[in-house]
Amino acid sequence: MQKIRFTRRPEGKVRGGVQTCAGAFAATMSVIAVLVGCGGAAAQSYPTKPLRLVAPFDPGGPTDIMARMLAQQVSPTVGQQVIVENRPGAGGSIGAENAAKSPADGYTLLLGTASTLAMAPPLYPKLGYATADFAPVGLFADAAFMVVVNASVPANTLKEFIALAKAKPGSLSYGSAGVGNILHVSGELFKSMTGTNLLHVPYKGGAPARADLIADRVQAMFEMYATFRADIPTGKVKVLAVASSKHHPLLPGVPTAAEAGLPGYEASAWFGLVTPKGSPREAVVRVNAGIQKALQSKDVLDLLAKLAFSPKGGTPEEFGTLIQEESIKWARVIKEAGITVD
Repeated sequence: MQKIRFTRRPEGKVRGGVQTCAGAFAATMSVIAVLVGCGGAAAQSYPTKPLRLVAPFDPGGPTDIMARMLAQQVSPTVGQQVIVENRPGAGGSIGAENAAKSPADGYTLLLGTASTLAMAPPLYPKLGYATADFAPVGLFADAAFMVVVNASVPANTLKEFIALAKAKPGSLSYGSAGVGNILHVSGELFKSMTGTNLLHVPYKGGAPARADLIADRVQAMFEMYATFRADIPTGKVKVLAVASSKHHPLLPGVPTAAEAGLPGYEASAWFGLVTPKGSPREAVVRVNAGIQKALQSKDVLDLLAKLAFSPKGGTPEEFGTLIQEESIKWARVIKEAGITVD
């Protein structure tokens, strides 16, 4: 019987245009190794260095505290350190402009506020950025304002205060932290909705305004609970209403503005993260996940409660809707009141 002889050929040799099995297997495994290597590199392409979080106000204030809280909590989720950089000045617009002009690579974040994102653009004619220069990442927390009056003001309800202001146009005043400040603009919204003529008295900060309210040199303020935390229990001031659709968690007996007879009067200080427009979607998603995880931390929730802020959260799109609605609302108030800041 004739024997059939099989001839061994070197691996990878091509015979008649067809690669031998051993060579094909080796080549296939090489391609897979390259693809896996590329996929691993892509998965770890962001972030490869620390992130910068711009806090557009002075160290030690609520914005700075929020920024450092977020930086600490978001860092583990994104896998890199988040470094807070304070850039105060011009009502937060200096820091916001710096962030807006940074590369859209996902490595710059801004702690955006109602002041910097919704109020500054219509206030400052020569502002170096626009709200549209940012992409929303996520809302973190907010604090509703309150209608606060001196203890000697002969009004115990919001309706009584409005009636008093209408009966004495121009004789009652309210204090704020300066022209164009969120406290000022919130007061102008109150005036336009009630048809009252309250005299605005601007101060260089909220602390001197509070001191003069207690001393009855001004009769009202539109401010957050934290400013009057120590004054409310002593009876130095009266809280007539909360400028929110919900009751204040620390003042459950105080009515909302709607319950007190002024539906639609809502004003709050809110804090969230934004990034330069055009930043990678992956960066937005990763940082947003860090915000949501932070809001599940008992330490974070306890600190927010201590500061009298309410935890929020939500998607980038939901935060974007809030920014847009607030921008339209405050631009109208600023225009109608004729407020400008050089």
